[in-house]
Amino acid sequence: MVGRRQLREKIIKTAYAYRQNPIRTDVLEKNMFTEIDKIFNLYVYELNFLVGLHQLAEEQLEIARKKYFKNEEDENPNLKFLNNRVLQQIINNEERIEFTEKHKELVWETHDELLVKTFQRIRAGKRYQDYMSSSEDSFEDDQKFIGKLFLRYVAENEDLHDRFESRELAWSDDLHIANSLVQKTIGYMREDRPVHTLISIIKDDDDRSFAGKLLHQTLSDWDHTEKKLVERLQNWDIERVSLLDKVILHTAMTEMDNFRLTPSSIIINEYIEISKVYSSEKANVFINGILDKYSKDTARI
Repeated sequence: MVGRRQLREKIIKTAYAYRQNPIRTDVLEKNMFTEIDKIFNLYVYELNFLVGLHQLAEEQLEIARKKYFKNEEDENPNLKFLNNRVLQQIINNEERIEFTEKHKELVWETHDELLVKTFQRIRAGKRYQDYMSSSEDSFEDDQKFIGKLFLRYVAENEDLHDRFESRELAWSDDLHIANSLVQKTIGYMREDRPVHTLISIIKDDDDRSFAGKLLHQTLSDWDHTEKKLVERLQNWDIERVSLLDKVILHTAMTEMDNFRLTPSSIIINEYIEISKVYSSEKANVFINGILDKYSKDTARI
């Protein structure tokens, strides 16, 4: 389970697209939820890349076993990577298996050039060699290794990112969200409590209602919110505020107005963090100042 940061990001991107090219709001909302669903596909696709690496290691071990002339490594292979407990939990995750069965396009074939190239880089790397030669044998060590392996060879793999973008253009903008979901999945694992479900961005009807309502209110209240924003722009012309920063401020102010149960400090922090990802370098300071003033002016707790 995760918070609503990812939903807020998608709402902002959807509202930003609308302000540039308005379409019917029902179509807009449908498109937004479709894009959110696609993030889950990318998340599973990345998990399946780890599964593909494991399958490739198994295949290479089987090839070595069938050699007529075997060396010491062929006779007594190091199975530490294959037996990695975290990899085993990912492989055996029931929701991943079931979802992949319905979406065969998310499977990585072991002869895939990118998968093979990445596996070769992993095996040649010092981190892999240190892990394989270490006498340490614990779930925590397995977890740490897979977490770092994912970060280095998946999250930071530019060739892999190009593949994602060629498959689904929107994935290029949502990759950091999928990466975060995989990292959380790995981090949540416990040896004595195997998890059979994955992380959902929309976890229930409340989340779906939140996303739909916040999008609609942000757009329908735009002119009204703009006036409130102008009132708080001291020595700053509204025309100098970028569209993206305006969308972030409008969405945050709309959430403070319409979702009173969420503390303003949480809302402000969420949109500051979002601005750090999507906006200019110092935009978070500007956005923080405006939202803090708005919260105090409206006596928003």
